[in-house]
Amino acid sequence: MILTDYQILEEIEKGTILIEPYRPECLGTNSYDVHLGRYLATYKDRVLDAKAHNKIDHFEIPQEGYVLQPGTLYLGVTEEYTETHGHVPFLEGKSSTGRLGIDIHATAGKGDVGFCNTWTLEISVAQPVRVYYGMPIGQLIYFVVNGEVKTMYNKKKNAKYNTRTIKPVESMMWKNKF
Repeated sequence: MILTDYQILEEIEKGTILIEPYRPECLGTNSYDVHLGRYLATYKDRVLDAKAHNKIDHFEIPQEGYVLQPGTLYLGVTEEYTETHGHVPFLEGKSSTGRLGIDIHATAGKGDVGFCNTWTLEISVAQPVRVYYGMPIGQLIYFVVNGEVKTMYNKKKNAKYNTRTIKPVESMMWKNKF
């Protein structure tokens, strides 16, 4: 079951969902619109290695916007910091974003119960497109959890993305043992 606008508001009042900053006009019928944060990042190396710590370069989106190019993976970040303590959050692109040829995530649209942070976006584009800090970039949808959670994400000892940040975070795949 997906939460409706009334249910999202109830959960915010209960403290099981936190969205900072919260803007009432961003609450949709059954989702909440999130915005592109101030920073983007690209990997320093063109060839990435799943077993290595691939470093990234952060840069601030200028006032006049930044033109994303096809063939490059950009890491972005949501302006909103969120906490989800009783639901499974999903981040999806907005149709207006998709119609500009912008994909905001390659595979990581689902959060875990207990995820507390900004969302790193895995942005790719079909053709060159100018993006701006603060533009609507996606929407959060909240699913009801059926049953108890043994370990919330923010309590996991091996959770790789718990450090609060306003910048995109690179892949931590290298921390896995394989």
